[in-house]
Amino acid sequence: MHILLSNDDGIHAEGLACLEHAMVSLGEVWVVAPARARNAIGRALTLHRPLRVSQIADQKFSIDGTPSDCVNIAIKSLMPERPCLVVSGINRGANLADDIAYSGTAAAAFEAAILGIPAIAVSLACRAECNFSPAAAFAARIASAVLAGGLPRDTFLNINIPHTHDSNCSAYRITFQGRSIYDSIPDKRVDPRGDIYYWIGGDGTRYEDIPGSDADAVLHNCISITPVTTNLTQPAAFNFLRNLII
Repeated sequence: MHILLSNDDGIHAEGLACLEHAMVSLGEVWVVAPARARNAIGRALTLHRPLRVSQIADQKFSIDGTPSDCVNIAIKSLMPERPCLVVSGINRGANLADDIAYSGTAAAAFEAAILGIPAIAVSLACRAECNFSPAAAFAARIASAVLAGGLPRDTFLNINIPHTHDSNCSAYRITFQGRSIYDSIPDKRVDPRGDIYYWIGGDGTRYEDIPGSDADAVLHNCISITPVTTNLTQPAAFNFLRNLII
């Protein structure tokens, strides 16, 4: 049984190493991840330049591309057979609400799902002095369950785990995607030549207070498990569009 691991924090990320250690008891683990951090790159595929693959160890490779590149090339070219499961993470920082669309961690799972392989994206709500071990233990639990029971077609699980430091994670909620509040303004700066440039960022994303959402679960120190579909159609808009004069 082959399991593929990837991420968007890069091949040398601590979260990926902890995830690999936790998954070895479940099957034959392959690791294919970006050569460097590719955070917030979304579902980008690299189409206009060649991609270089470097072997780090047996069944462990880095690619100078995106998380989607890594999963695509791993499944179609590097692995001897299709994996039974793809797990992306463990990301340093949460991927909640509208951030899912930007997330390279989620993108790796998305790529697997559209290729017909059950997938999980795992993120830890922590930015500094993170202990990934409890999150990795929970990731192994849910990976085992998915290996046994599968997932619905065109679906992956986006999992966000509160930072419990040294305590085990156990309480979880099945959640829906919440809503982010993006109120930071790009930082306008001047370089040494006097030219203006901008730095997009801020102090972090805030979330709307919506009971039952992914952000609400993590706020209350519960693991959030959100089923995400790869089909972006909005069925609720059909009737609206039928009545829209075009």
